[in-house]
Amino acid sequence: MNLNGIPKQYVFVENKPILIYTLEKFEKCPDIDKIIVVASKEWIDKIYEWIKEYNITKFAAFAHSGETRQRSVRNGLDACMQFNPTENDIVAVHDAARPLVKPQAISDLIAGAKDYGGCLPVLPMVETVYQTDDGKSISHLLNRDTLFLGQTPEAFLLLRYREINHNISDEELDSYRGAAQLAHKYGMKIHLIPGDYSNFKLTIPSDLQKFRAICEEENR
Repeated sequence: MNLNGIPKQYVFVENKPILIYTLEKFEKCPDIDKIIVVASKEWIDKIYEWIKEYNITKFAAFAHSGETRQRSVRNGLDACMQFNPTENDIVAVHDAARPLVKPQAISDLIAGAKDYGGCLPVLPMVETVYQTDDGKSISHLLNRDTLFLGQTPEAFLLLRYREINHNISDEELDSYRGAAQLAHKYGMKIHLIPGDYSNFKLTIPSDLQKFRAICEEENR
């Protein structure tokens, strides 16, 4: 993203950190009771200042980030335990760099997780997809009608999903790039619901430019 070492979720857009845009969506969702922020230690004090400034009342706790994404998820799951969750409680795992998630989409995911154990928003593939083993030539032709792009939030039964995260080695945990991959591997049923193209992840500079344009238009 070429942001001089600043994590993208802490960049300001229209005088507000991207993280706060994301937290505000969960704040507005009636099906969210508590918010846990997973972050590196050096950012926690600043994030807490923002949380107070923007009145994120559902904020409940911090968890420290891990060496990989899934270790960070596991740390967040562990932080949930201080609130004595029951077997029916749901956790939603979300990327801070997806600030345009809709509160209704969060509610839909939670409802799906209650019914099935896990729920994931997905988008259909709109381009032809090829697989290559060497990065230089086509190895396999894939049927895009059976392939989908996963988004976040990903929602799960909290206690069951946390148990899975603690019953495998760190090495195996690090091999998963999506929270739902791990849940599926160990027997959780993951219900798919339609995703939202506007819920894009800020990954490359053009994504940030697009988000800035959206925020500027909304402010006008």
